[in-house]
Amino acid sequence: MRLWDLSRGDSPLIIDVPHAGTHVPDAIALRLTQTARTVPDTDWHVDRLYAFARGTGATILVATHSRYVVDLNRDPSGAALYPSADNTELCPTRTFANAPLYVDGDAPGEREIAARRTVYFDPYHTILAAEIRRVRARHGYAILLDAHSIASEVPRFFAGRLPDLNIGTVQGASCAPEAQRLATEVLAHAKPFTHVVNGRFTGGYVTRHHGRPEHRVHALQLEMAQRAYMDEERPFRYDPARAAPLCAVLERLVIALAEWRPVR
Repeated sequence: MRLWDLSRGDSPLIIDVPHAGTHVPDAIALRLTQTARTVPDTDWHVDRLYAFARGTGATILVATHSRYVVDLNRDPSGAALYPSADNTELCPTRTFANAPLYVDGDAPGEREIAARRTVYFDPYHTILAAEIRRVRARHGYAILLDAHSIASEVPRFFAGRLPDLNIGTVQGASCAPEAQRLATEVLAHAKPFTHVVNGRFTGGYVTRHHGRPEHRVHALQLEMAQRAYMDEERPFRYDPARAAPLCAVLERLVIALAEWRPVR
């Protein structure tokens, strides 16, 4: 099975969706708990929310495999993204509900983790880097929107309820301040949705690794609370009526970022 779906566009904007995939190879799935085989921590339907963006000229890269195979948004060195918080691993061993992923303690060892990095993680970031270079060569710069969602309440990672829309720019290090300000303005006018900038989610590995404003690559992460567009309980139903206002916000954001030009 292919590792990603890629739709190339001609605008400066790239949207990557690393956690919407649900495929788990049989050799791994057989070792997972019954709950883990339902991949409950998927960024459900995020690729569907951004499907409109193909018509705007954006490039879209969507991973096909589950984050349980390898987490494409974690530092492969093992460095914690959020040192003072609970962190997931490159190859997760616990669900977001803090339950074991593997039966009988059959979690991957160092050799298997290294192999999964080679087979799944490295190729994804290689193709993403290649698309960034292609877009930057065409326009002189590139904008990367790293697209995510998560349940609105996950006590393992944060207290209380998450705001609906969470922009992360690594405290302003992954993009020009004008790009962050533009995204913030779009979300600030996105009623009735709540928003925050560089709150609990300040940007994962994708944003931190690929966002290089000094090299004319500007990256932002958008983490969305799933209550804004779907049922957060199994079977994780997409709710078109609830999603429609959110899709309108995402369309405004995508168009604004695609039309933005960095100050030279």
